Formats: sequence, structure tokens, C-alpha cells
Amino acid sequence: MEHDEDRDLTTDTGRDAASRHVPVMLDEVLDLLAPALSTEGAVHVDGTLGMGGHAEAVLEADPQVRLVGIDRDPQALALAGERLARFGERVTLVHAVNDEIGEVLDDLDLESVTSAFFDLGVSSLQLDETERGFAYAHDAPLDMRMDPTTGVTAAEVLNTYDARDLTRVLSEYGEERFARKIAGAIVREREATPFDRSGRLVELLRATIPMASQRGGGHPAKRTFQALRIEVNEELAGWARALPVALDRLAVGGRIAVLSFHSLEDRITKRALAAGAASTTPPDLPVELPEHAPELRLLTRGALTPSARELETNPRSASVRLRGAERIRPPRHQEGRTR
Repeated sequence: MEHDEDRDLTTDTGRDAASRHVPVMLDEVLDLLAPALSTEGAVHVDGTLGMGGHAEAVLEADPQVRLVGIDRDPQALALAGERLARFGERVTLVHAVNDEIGEVLDDLDLESVTSAFFDLGVSSLQLDETERGFAYAHDAPLDMRMDPTTGVTAAEVLNTYDARDLTRVLSEYGEERFARKIAGAIVREREATPFDRSGRLVELLRATIPMASQRGGGHPAKRTFQALRIEVNEELAGWARALPVALDRLAVGGRIAVLSFHSLEDRITKRALAAGAASTTPPDLPVELPEHAPELRLLTRGALTPSARELETNPRSASVRLRGAERIRPPRHQEGRTR
């Protein structure tokens, strides 16, 4: 999945999933997960299935792997289902948000998994479907819901949040320097006519953001659209809930890989993996007791970034960061339990 600022915003609705999606850093992801995928009875959970590119490669990597694919977008699930149909009963697809991973695994009577993968951000499919409102390059209804069957739309955020909350959203999630100015303009404009289409919002942003910043800072709508999308879909809060559960459900020897396209997502990932890989031995203890030993082993030194070859063949991968970890002992709260 890619962020809007990293993609060529085209419409592609007539093609199948395989021709519409190029999996990012596929070789690196498979290398990180390979030892876990070859485990007897391997179960792999893809918490952001999208159009199934990474999942397809995982299923091809080892003929015994079982896949649990989760996505909140019904259209993505349908396309991925067609792509993965040849794998038959090895594939289970579930319509859910990734922070419901615990409930999904419980429903499938899976106490643990041997590998997990998350490809964060907005998907190629969602950007390609212009009528869903993710792409600022096209005038469309201000929706931006990854699951169009539930939740508030971007238009509702724009028309109901007060200036303070709009400023917070734009500043925190879009890292927009002119958040307060934009929020004020939105509140004034909606008093005359509520916002319902992206074209009008883009016009407001062009008129509000100083021209000097527009010349050097990319498209003036980039940060605002990103912020609205993250707010509408609760992406960061959802990821902060999903990651600890995913780590908790990894079996000993299990591995996780995470692709992030935004620094805020990557920060959540980095902190959670670092915490799991750190000893909890109190400073005044001279030796580390077994119960204080790290639970995880980091598989990447810092974050992996795209190779020059990847950037050449897939320029949209420029901002991606890949991190991975392996569970080396049961979670502390589960010590003594059979996993």
C-alpha cells in the first residue's frame, strides 16, 4: 500500500488485481519471513491484504503455508479472492480492520501464528477508484473511507469538526505548517455551503496556502488529504492497537514484517519492536533474570529502505520503511502457557 503523495493517481478500474498492484519490497519481505514460512503447519496472517500481491508470493514460497487475509475494504477482498483462488482451502479471507486481528484469530481457533505482515497506508485500489475521494487530482465526493460501508466520511469531518479539532488533525496527521489557517478557512467556507466534493477543498487549499510554500512543497492538497484520510479511518490509533496484539499472537520463532510509508506509522512500529527487544531488568539488579529477558529479536538494523533497482522499477516506493522482528520467547504475561 502506498500513501497518496507516493503514487501516480490514475484510474484503473477495469484490470485485475495482479495487473494493478506491484508489491513493494517483495524480496526483502519474503527474506525476513522465510524461516517462519517454512515451519511445519505454518500460518501466515496478512493484516492489510489489499489486492493480495504479498500474500500471493507468500503462498507460492511454501506449499504448506496457510493464509489468513484481513482487509477492511470489501472490494479489495473480492479482487484478492480472485487472485488467490487457485490456492483453494489454504486461503481464508476476512472482512475486518487490522486491529480486530485477535478476534479474527479467535474465531478461527488459532491461538498463534507463525508469521504476520502489514502493509500500512492507503492502497492502490483505493486511490485508483477516483469516486472514493482519496485522490486530490480528481474532483470526487469527499468520502475517503477504506470501508465504504461504515464510519464517518471526510465531508463529515470537514463540516462538523470545530476549528481546534481540524487544526489538530491537519497538524498531527498531515504535518501541515498552515493547519490553523486552513482550519479557519474551512470553518468560514462551510457556513455558506457545506463541503461535499474534493475539487472545492483543493481550490480552498490553493487559495489559503502561501504561493511560496506551494512552489517548493509539492501539491498544496497533499498534506490535508493525507490527514483527513488518517482521521476518517483511524489509521494511527488502529495500528497502535493492532501491533501489540499481532506481536502477542506470534508463536516462538514466529516473524513479523511491517511496511510503513509515513513517519508516524513507522514511529509506532519502531517503538513497539524496540520495547519487545529490550530487557526489563531493573537497573539495581546485577544480573538479568529469565523473566526480564527480551521477547523479540530485531531482524533489521534500523529500517530497510528500497534499493536503487526497486526505486527504478517502482518509484512510488520512495518513502517506504521496512522493519521486522522474531519472537524468541513467549510474552511475559503468558509464561508457562503452551503456545
